[in-house]
Amino acid sequence: MRRTAAREIAVRLTFSLAENPSDPSELLSVFFDEDYYASLKEEDEIYNDYPGKAQSDYITRVVVGICEHAAELDGYIEKYSVGWKFGRISRTAAAIMKTAMYEVLYMPDIPDRSAINEAVELAKRYESPETVSYINGVLGSFSRTETLSAGSEAKVTAEDSVSSVGNPTLSSDNSSFAAEENTVFGSGTDISLSGTGLEL
Repeated sequence: MRRTAAREIAVRLTFSLAENPSDPSELLSVFFDEDYYASLKEEDEIYNDYPGKAQSDYITRVVVGICEHAAELDGYIEKYSVGWKFGRISRTAAAIMKTAMYEVLYMPDIPDRSAINEAVELAKRYESPETVSYINGVLGSFSRTETLSAGSEAKVTAEDSVSSVGNPTLSSDNSSFAAEENTVFGSGTDISLSGTGLEL
């Protein structure tokens, strides 16, 4: 499984938790159960390959981290949503932006440009051109302003705030993700994840 697939899964799980709030550790425990995961193959080809350790670590880190920093990330979305009311933002768009923002702020092993570019490419699969432009603008303004104002302290390791959850073991060594830049997303289906209420 490549980083782009792991990122899309993290977005789907983030969407699920926004749609049906629950303990992320419980959701991840169910999700990473091999029998349950195998049952998802019929739903979407993204689940054809079970995540390896690096991918599982990444998904866990992002999903748990976004939950722990939900208020902060919502604040950034609202701050940079010029001309858009917060209530107008779809949960899908919010999940995509939160994933990129969390990577920019808390995952120094992932280049900011890669986080934003891949978020925009993912948004093209699920959102209208107008919303994609909005997401691109919000993330661009966020990255330029917040990372510059915070300097070298803008990115902190997720290990300081995210504990090990369920099956995966968190690791700061995600160099395999950082190396996979400029991956082009293929055509896909609507976000859905049976058993979690994640449906668009």
